[in-house]
Amino acid sequence: MDSALSDPHNGSAEAGGTANGTTRPPSTPEGIALAYGSLLLMALLPIFFGALRSVRCARGKNASDMPETITSRDAARFPIIASCTLLGLYLFFKIFSQEYINLLLSMYFFVLGILALSHTISPFMNKFFPANFPNRQYQLLFTQGSGENKEEIINYEFDAKDLVCLGLSSIVGVWYLLRKHWIANNLFGLAFSLNGVELLHLNNVSTGCILLGGLFIYDVFWVFGTNVMVTVAKSFEAPIKLVFPQDLLEKGLEADNFAMLGLGDIVIPGIFIALLLRFDISLKKNTHTYFYTSFAAYIFGLGLTIFIMHIFKHAQPALLYLVPACIGFPVLVALAKGEVTEMFSYESSAEILPHTPRLTHFPTVSGSPASLADSMQQKLAGPRRRRPQNPSAIYEESNPKDAAAVTEGSKEGTEASASKGLEKKEK
Repeated sequence: MDSALSDPHNGSAEAGGTANGTTRPPSTPEGIALAYGSLLLMALLPIFFGALRSVRCARGKNASDMPETITSRDAARFPIIASCTLLGLYLFFKIFSQEYINLLLSMYFFVLGILALSHTISPFMNKFFPANFPNRQYQLLFTQGSGENKEEIINYEFDAKDLVCLGLSSIVGVWYLLRKHWIANNLFGLAFSLNGVELLHLNNVSTGCILLGGLFIYDVFWVFGTNVMVTVAKSFEAPIKLVFPQDLLEKGLEADNFAMLGLGDIVIPGIFIALLLRFDISLKKNTHTYFYTSFAAYIFGLGLTIFIMHIFKHAQPALLYLVPACIGFPVLVALAKGEVTEMFSYESSAEILPHTPRLTHFPTVSGSPASLADSMQQKLAGPRRRRPQNPSAIYEESNPKDAAAVTEGSKEGTEASASKGLEKKEK
């Protein structure tokens, strides 16, 4: 009997024969195939749709939906942070009562799950609202300080449709909190995965290689070197994994012999696949070669993980197979097409978006720092702003209040001179 177990960062697969001290009957081949096939399908959905939404997210204007960019420094530190978190959870479960820890984590993921699921279903639900739906706009603004020192902490814009989605997601949240049903768990898990792929952006391919390479070592060490990952995965009751029962055909929705896949095995390769989709779009060749190649590589790597786990009946670090496939296949395609340089020089964070002005080159100016800053400002303004040609216009730009008074005075002076000229003509 096989079951895939996971931890908060990524998943692993383990073969086991007992649950709660009792021996379970072996699953049927049909049930095992259904469970693994369903896990594979559920893993592909958030990667595919999350990658597509990551493109729109990069071009979005709403500050609340702007992506978080992962730099090379973040990627290098992530395996260390993940290891400390994993070890900390392991010690917590060893020292404190597992029941109280899971209760606290359930409340935490209850709130996060509702927000993530609401954000996920919002674009789909918009198609079902009638045209005359009173869609009022709202903004949640939380600032710190006052005056010029005011700093935005939260600036979230939403509407009445989003509130409806939040209500529907709350129903799923209560269902999960009360029953811990595997369907509610999967709805939250899919939402977390899709939001992760959509909102977490790697800035370039090199950063992606650093992140995946570091987590490759992390996954292998904590699965093969210790029992920490498997212990935490067994003890951790939270929607940080996708599950599907292997005995569904025998017991229906009340089945309890689950195969599992950690969300990290979806999100970590998924953000790299999303990066390659944005790279495909930047090439402007109307092809998604690298995206489809990496997507097929993910299917191959995850399928190989399930196969080896099923054959050897032992915990398998999924990233051991996913990382070489997801990096190796696209690099081989780039070598064949002669686009390796373009791939590794692509900067996702440097995309020219419609609402983001960008300095394309730096001016060569000699002189004081003030003259350099003024020259750079002129370059940035470029064709968008026409420089005023007369001194009064310049004065109006720098001193709008005083310029208004000057303008009124000049108008009065013009009218007076015009009336004098008229009197002279009459005389």
